[in-house]
Amino acid sequence: MGVVNVTPDSFYDGGNHFDTDEAIAFGHQLINDGADILDIGGESSRPGATPVDEVEEFRRVLPVIRGLSPYCRVSIDTMKLNVARAAVEAGATMINDITSTLHEVAAETGAAISLMHMQGSPQSMQDRPHYDDVVGEVLDYLVRAATRAIHLGIKEIYIDPGIGFGKTTSHNVALLHALPRFVATGFSVLVGTSRKRFIGQIAAPAGSSPLELDERFEGSLASATWAMSCGVSMVRVHDVKATAQAARIVGELSGDMGDEEVA
Repeated sequence: MGVVNVTPDSFYDGGNHFDTDEAIAFGHQLINDGADILDIGGESSRPGATPVDEVEEFRRVLPVIRGLSPYCRVSIDTMKLNVARAAVEAGATMINDITSTLHEVAAETGAAISLMHMQGSPQSMQDRPHYDDVVGEVLDYLVRAATRAIHLGIKEIYIDPGIGFGKTTSHNVALLHALPRFVATGFSVLVGTSRKRFIGQIAAPAGSSPLELDERFEGSLASATWAMSCGVSMVRVHDVKATAQAARIVGELSGDMGDEEVA
């Protein structure tokens, strides 16, 4: 899943593709780089982000969805019911639901849904997040959300542990370590770690400040590769070309090679 942020304030590439034509051109670049699906968002969900009104979000995302959906599967990254519904009408076939509240739209429209765990809201989620058992609590929340989706008749369901959404670095590490438990639920799992702050904290040399955004490529690729090796179904990334190459290697190594000789 390649990321197309049609926003001025997303944490990694905010403003780079804010213009409709630039966003569509960038989407085509990600398709050429190997993206299977493009996740288009018009409202940043970074910590402390300013909310966007519905009309503005329509203006940002709908032309981009119409421009890209004939060429690649498209997901809408939104927290708003009406935006999700309009996005599916415009050509999106998946709803990336970070609030796990948009079940009804997916059920009405036949769209796939990704249900994410977030503690709090983007404005408050990093204000001292706390769990007694982060893996158990997140897993239970997602299984309940996915079970509701099944009862509503939704056919294609993903669960996302919400790395960085109301979690400390230690929470994120615990969730990534436990990805096989999420995969074992039988639900498809989506994971997004790309360029996030915890990558910069873990990958920095001992005693150094966290790595900046442009220094987190290698750590992001490593975490995506780890997730794929655990059996997740989709990784949401900014660096599509390198991650697609890693996916091909993981897929080859994970397959049944039998007695075939490997050159």
